[in-house]
Amino acid sequence: MLYSNIEIHDGRLFFAGVDAAGLAKKHGTPLYLFDEQKIRENCRKYTDALKACACPNSAAVYASKACCFAGIYKIIAEEGLCADLVSSGEIYTAKKAGFPMERAYFQGNNKTDEDISFAIDCGVGYFVCDNFEELEALDEIAGKRGIRQKILLRVTPGIDPHTYDEVATGKVDSKFGIAIETGQAIEAVKLALSKKNLELEGVHCHVGSMVFDSDVFFRASDVMLGFIKEIKNICGFEAKTLDLGGGYGVKYYEGQGEIDISANIKAVAEHIAEKSAELEIKTPSLRLEPGRSIVADAGITLYTVGSVKKITGYKNYVSVDGGMTDNPRYALYGSKYTVLTANKADKEASLSADLVGRCCESGDIIQPDVKFPADIQRGDTVAVLTTGAYNYSMASNYNRVARPPIVIIDGGKDRVAVKRESLDDLIKNDVI
Repeated sequence: MLYSNIEIHDGRLFFAGVDAAGLAKKHGTPLYLFDEQKIRENCRKYTDALKACACPNSAAVYASKACCFAGIYKIIAEEGLCADLVSSGEIYTAKKAGFPMERAYFQGNNKTDEDISFAIDCGVGYFVCDNFEELEALDEIAGKRGIRQKILLRVTPGIDPHTYDEVATGKVDSKFGIAIETGQAIEAVKLALSKKNLELEGVHCHVGSMVFDSDVFFRASDVMLGFIKEIKNICGFEAKTLDLGGGYGVKYYEGQGEIDISANIKAVAEHIAEKSAELEIKTPSLRLEPGRSIVADAGITLYTVGSVKKITGYKNYVSVDGGMTDNPRYALYGSKYTVLTANKADKEASLSADLVGRCCESGDIIQPDVKFPADIQRGDTVAVLTTGAYNYSMASNYNRVARPPIVIIDGGKDRVAVKRESLDDLIKNDVI
């Protein structure tokens, strides 16, 4: 089986030790399920490797955009991770959940004055500053509050991560960060150091997502460490922190590559230590920003089949009660998934069909060309694996479809972490 937390017993799919089809009947569908112990296991891959690495005081920073709800912050706080937050909404959620805000990093390429003020008032530990205007605004707003705000400066190293263009963020012409190559990044460092209400801690970059080869991190760290050396030579300032962003990939289907995250972190840390010694700079503390690799394989989504449409001589469609409203990733990226029929998991899958949703869009496809049991029918439960990242966080109310609940499984017991939206929830902000 694809994952250690997926098993088949008596013809039924079990997730984290619990009968998936039984949970579908109990909580209804569509339904997001999360395996808490898998989340914790994934967190520890990072924390354990970073504790043992050659870079002192290193830390993992959970990328909240992968999946943000109050319950996730309680788990990552207990596991010792920091939090990467990209909006006032994520900040508010983390704070309400009791996350220690001194371990929070506020990202984003366009923080409004209201965002900046809210983040400071919430006690956010670090701002990852993206541009000159933000440095000016943050200095002014922090000054009015009588504080000195810690920051990292986001720069672009000009690295091609060999991944989707949509999730490549380290190139010179990216909307994120300030380019090293053009000389603008060193000017931003000078500006940051001149501000009495800002405390520059280090530099940040992000070269992309779904990376299966640490070569991209070796190349990025070489550029970034060279930049840290340049800063030292020109400004007399030595950065304490190097944040390489996130990006390690996860396995979505059989035949896809896998990566030993712990071994790769060790290799990257050793590379940074060796390169720092070569450049005669202090080895900076390392930050990595895992999101997908923390929650993706800890989540699955369950649906109920509504119809099986067989178009003679053409193709077949299995329609379910969810779709692009709860999983837009195929529509956005052509993302591949593993799909199983939860209540007929031991039956031979001989019927080829597209798994499609209920939305009024021909592009509402969850996964094309899926193999189903020949007798799949209305009422059966379909499970889409590896949906813990970027499904709930990207979910919408298109067609006024209510968003599904999140149920967390731990120790064979299930608990609701996010309630299913009601019809009243859909119109609560409408003025009637």
